[in-house]
Amino acid sequence: MSTETPGAPSPVPTPGIGARMLHRKPISALIAESGQSIEEGGAAAAQEAAHGEAGHGHLRRTIGLAQLSAIGIGATIGTGIFFVLNTSVPEAGPAVIVSFVLAAITAGLTALCYAELASAIPVSGSSYSYAYATLGQAVGFGVGACLLLEYGVSASAVAVGWGQYLNEFFSDAFGFSLPEAIAAPPGDGGVVNVPAMVLVGLCCLLLVRGARESATANAVMVAIKLLVLVLFVCIGFTGFHSGNLHPFAPLGFAGITSAASSIFFSFIGLDAVSTAGEEVRNPRRTMPLAIIIALGVVTLFYILVALAAVGAQKWTIFQGQDAGLAQILKNVTGSSWPAVMFSLGAIVSIFSVTLVVIYGQTRILYTMGRDGVLPRRFAEVSPRTGTPVWNTWVVGIGVALLAGFVPLDELADLTSMGTLVAFSVVSIGVIVLRRTQPNLPRGFKVPGYPVVPVLSVAFCAYLIYGLHWQTYAAFGAWLAGAAVVYFGYSVRHAKLHS
Repeated sequence: MSTETPGAPSPVPTPGIGARMLHRKPISALIAESGQSIEEGGAAAAQEAAHGEAGHGHLRRTIGLAQLSAIGIGATIGTGIFFVLNTSVPEAGPAVIVSFVLAAITAGLTALCYAELASAIPVSGSSYSYAYATLGQAVGFGVGACLLLEYGVSASAVAVGWGQYLNEFFSDAFGFSLPEAIAAPPGDGGVVNVPAMVLVGLCCLLLVRGARESATANAVMVAIKLLVLVLFVCIGFTGFHSGNLHPFAPLGFAGITSAASSIFFSFIGLDAVSTAGEEVRNPRRTMPLAIIIALGVVTLFYILVALAAVGAQKWTIFQGQDAGLAQILKNVTGSSWPAVMFSLGAIVSIFSVTLVVIYGQTRILYTMGRDGVLPRRFAEVSPRTGTPVWNTWVVGIGVALLAGFVPLDELADLTSMGTLVAFSVVSIGVIVLRRTQPNLPRGFKVPGYPVVPVLSVAFCAYLIYGLHWQTYAAFGAWLAGAAVVYFGYSVRHAKLHS
């Protein structure tokens, strides 16, 4: 005998695991959760910013174009330039310049794809949100796992290099150095990298105060780092010797590719811009412009500094050289003052990079928590500061432990793998969204479609091919762990939107 009440609606059956894995989150739901409407494209966001209050679970929209561009520049310049040359030049020789160009072309193709999706889906979560909306929940979670790896490991890798420049500054300015056991990277003479852990703690303290305060501090640090790099280029070219460029590619094109694959993590700043989608004023216009501005500035500085560095110093000297660019200035001028200034600038620069990358990871966790694929506490926002405080401290503890105890050379390639996978998915997402929702409002469209997205995927795949097998093994282990979390928790707790 039926127990159903006559006329009552039939219960909606719970979707199976397969249906949940393929579920795509509607873009209208993504945008509504951010506090704006799909038609307004930012008007509601501006109104929210004017009131100055965060809604329940909402972030505050306080970031403008200049600050957002500085986030992209700040998250990018400072990694590939200030210390990764010490590992990439031994792989490629003077042809590391070509490696930077190859990485920049790949990043440029992807940046155009990011700009389109950021203008069409102006929310937090970056490529996690884009993948969830275009390719489904399972792919979105996998991309989210890649992003968490990418951001967490990148922040750790950058923080590891901070102690080297800190020691160089203390040595040149005051004549003393921190003990190697607490200042050098683990595996390179150090036991625990205390300066790196202190740096992460300082970044977290600033981030919990508010996004506007953090973005303003970052903009100031970006201006300082660009001035310092201009100083390096000007002085470095006075010591330029063409003989240092011969042989140009001692390890062949394989070395160039390997170096490009390793340094690609330094372009993470392009993704960091899109993590701020819910804290930007007029995001449909602001986000594409900020991505393109950041790419142009970063590419110019990377190539100029790399050319000045390999022209001023023999490529065989780079390997194992602590605070290498500061040492080049000292050798060129025969004086310590340029190195002191550069080391101080590098200290500020690496602080900026670490700050922005940790910021990006907290916003990805915030979005995944709001979707229910991770515990919802990650989406809790402080009513006083408008920031995810608990989330930020969880990230800070994880990054500090990695920076303090894991060797740098085991971090950079793993970050590149996560970055390249995420960039590939964004490019595929552009193609999918053009086919499934051609009339969706877009503030920017990729020129040369569909050639540019296809080329972006091809370049990313080529750089992935150039990574070491150990990186593949570590990345596979990470994805296996992510799959355990997804099938054990996320697929059952995720919110489903009609």
